[in-house]
Amino acid sequence: MKDWRKVRVETLAVHAGHEIDAATGAVASPIHLSTTFERDVEGTYSRGFMYTRNDNPNRKALEEGVSALEGGEDAAAFGSGMAAAMGLLAALAPGDHVLAHVDAYYGTSRLLRDLFLRWKLEADFIDMCDLPAVKNALRLNTKLLWMETPSNPLLKIVDLAAVAKIAHEAGAVCICDNTWAPIIQRPFEAGADFILHSTTKYFGGHCDVLGGIIVAKRDDEFFHGVRSIQYSGGAVPSPFDCWLILRGMKTLPWRMRAHCENAAKVAGYLAQNRNVERVHYPGLQSHPGYDIAKKQMSLFGGMLSFEAKGGREAAMRVAAKTEIFTRATSLGGVESLIEHRASIEGPGTTSPESLLRCSIGLEHPDDLIEDLEQALG
Repeated sequence: MKDWRKVRVETLAVHAGHEIDAATGAVASPIHLSTTFERDVEGTYSRGFMYTRNDNPNRKALEEGVSALEGGEDAAAFGSGMAAAMGLLAALAPGDHVLAHVDAYYGTSRLLRDLFLRWKLEADFIDMCDLPAVKNALRLNTKLLWMETPSNPLLKIVDLAAVAKIAHEAGAVCICDNTWAPIIQRPFEAGADFILHSTTKYFGGHCDVLGGIIVAKRDDEFFHGVRSIQYSGGAVPSPFDCWLILRGMKTLPWRMRAHCENAAKVAGYLAQNRNVERVHYPGLQSHPGYDIAKKQMSLFGGMLSFEAKGGREAAMRVAAKTEIFTRATSLGGVESLIEHRASIEGPGTTSPESLLRCSIGLEHPDDLIEDLEQALG
């Protein structure tokens, strides 16, 4: 097998997890829909597969591919990003303490508050951009620090290396939700122990497949717990979903470049529009996390948010008037999306009422700017 550590990321994205089909010579991987696999005469499974909840050739290829891309030792794929998050949290023990970023994806916060606190996990939500606050929030039973950078939806930037150092000095592990920054941010190089992706987003890249994955820097005992939960709980992706996500990975580096270039142009335009109160994009030098983002990201991402002057009503009017942007939840697809986050998140949201989150797609950036120009009036 090729030593993927010696090739560049574009080559890695195309080839990792892909092999020529030995039976037919097919270059495109076959989809193995079978739920069960034949035993050997003596009752063993020498070909490596028993039952598709346990393992499947397409899921194995996806896990190997994403693990190689991120520089990890192993990975566990799930049926959604939230299923992946649940798999990691369920590997903790009752009484363990989780320290999470206050601006993490609201679904992650909801999962911790509504489900895992009932199952005796403990959790605190703090601004992880504030390193003294991170240190002060540690407890003797802190086992996991949950980082998300850039964060959703305010695009706050967490210093990955600094927080990882704090976690390890406390005897805890740390995870980075890297959904918004595949390819352009390398959390393992900064010291993270686990990486989470909602592969629904940039990996799939076309808003047509649901998935999630946990990548482990080391194939250790904690990750074995995650793998056991994946098998026992059964929240696994279908073979076709795995095939689609791995296919999407082939073009991921090139799509990310275009997403980032477009987002930088749109952010620059919004920053000078008189009807915009504030733009959240780490590629703007005015962003408080710009210097850290420049240090730990090769590009600044395809996501941005902005606050319209006039509050909630003004923001809703802007979203209603766009013609190229689609009003929809999710991100990472080829089409640009816009949404009013506070109304999506509902009661308890920490998103400003004037905020619109944008996933910048692969359209021409001038068309996107013109669309926002007419919508903002």
